[in-house]
Amino acid sequence: MTNLTGQFFWYELMTSDPQAALAFYGDVVGWSAQAFEGGDHSYHVISGSTGPLGGIMAIPAEAGACGMSPWWGGYIGSADVDADARRLSEAGAKVQRAPEDIPGVGRFAVMGDPGGATFLLLKGSSPEGMDASSSMAKGHVGWHELYSGDFDADLAFYTSQFGWGKGDAMDMGEMGSYQLFSLSGGTDFNNMSGGMMKKPAEMPQPLWLFYFVVGDIDEAVDKVKAGGGTLLNGPMEVPGGAWIIQATDPQGAMFALVGMRAS
Repeated sequence: MTNLTGQFFWYELMTSDPQAALAFYGDVVGWSAQAFEGGDHSYHVISGSTGPLGGIMAIPAEAGACGMSPWWGGYIGSADVDADARRLSEAGAKVQRAPEDIPGVGRFAVMGDPGGATFLLLKGSSPEGMDASSSMAKGHVGWHELYSGDFDADLAFYTSQFGWGKGDAMDMGEMGSYQLFSLSGGTDFNNMSGGMMKKPAEMPQPLWLFYFVVGDIDEAVDKVKAGGGTLLNGPMEVPGGAWIIQATDPQGAMFALVGMRAS
């Protein structure tokens, strides 16, 4: 099994309407979904072309009471959640929810990076682990993007604390630099896993955005619109010949897609 320590490997949508979200993303991205066996059947595991990649659940009541809006969160693999939470907090992160167990799943913690974007730590309880999908496997995450609240501090944090590789930086003019990174630590362009940039002023808060892989980007855009989602940006061509969009789903969670054009 692939060692996923220090890498994003599980993606979770907390939403106001899980059934509507399952239908929307099932149509747009092509996921299959199954209620979590042996646990809370309101939690649905979603799978892409090479297997499970995340879950969809209702916003917990206590989180909703605090004003949580629908959002996508990403889990980073941890060999020791408690030790990592302490280590990361000493490096400038904030523990937003202390480590605790999820029966039958593992141990997790909710963290905020130095710039304020939320991510989660997870150590699974299963000794089998799981394999990472290929970077452009349909339905899986093909790109990770950080809209940073403190670009320099966040770049230093993720590369030093998780061993992510630092690739090239692209000049975007007034928007600053777009810094490529590799979750597995390489520096070659073909090994890049995502990019980070300074949070635009119009974005209300720093966040991680995940790009789900689809086959035909134009077909996916039509499905986003037909399903009640809102297109925010794109389609836009990116290096390598792929096309991307950013959008919100009908409940308001921001997500992104990456795919090719038929012609």
